[in-house]
Amino acid sequence: MRCPFCGNVDTQVKDSRPAEDHVAIRRRRFCPACGGRFTTYERVQLRDLVVVKSNGKREEFDRTKLERSIRIALQKRPVEMERMDQMISGIVRRLESMGDTDIQSGTIGEIVMESLARIDTVAYVRFASVYKNFQAADDFESFVSELRPDVKPEE
Repeated sequence: MRCPFCGNVDTQVKDSRPAEDHVAIRRRRFCPACGGRFTTYERVQLRDLVVVKSNGKREEFDRTKLERSIRIALQKRPVEMERMDQMISGIVRRLESMGDTDIQSGTIGEIVMESLARIDTVAYVRFASVYKNFQAADDFESFVSELRPDVKPEE
C-alpha cells in the first residue's frame, strides 16, 4: 500500500481488526520512510458493477459516492455511524447479489430510499427531495402526505 504522505510503496501493517459488523477489515498502517500513520479498509467485492444513468451514460459504481449521498441525507440526524455503515454495506451487498453487473441508477435510488425509510424519515425525505427532483414546496407536501395517509389535512 502506497503511503498517502510521501508515496513510499513499502508500508507496514501495525494492527488489523474487523470493522463494520465484520464485513470489512480495518488496517492501521505505518510508513517507515516518513513516519506517517494511516488507516485502510479492505472489503469483499463480489463483482464490478456498472451504473446505467437515466440518460444512458454508463459509469463504474462508486461506493464513496453512495456513502456521500447517504451521509448528506443523514447529516445532523440521530443515527450512529456504525448503523449508517451497516446500511451502506447492506445496500452494496444487495446490488452485488442482484445477478447483473449493469444496474439502473433508479434501482439504486429506490433501494437507498427504502433503506433510509427504515432508519430515519427525515433523511428519507431529504434524499427523496434530491432523487425525485422536488421543485417546489408543494412537492414536499404531497410526498410527506403519502408518508402519513391516515393524517387528514387541517381545514
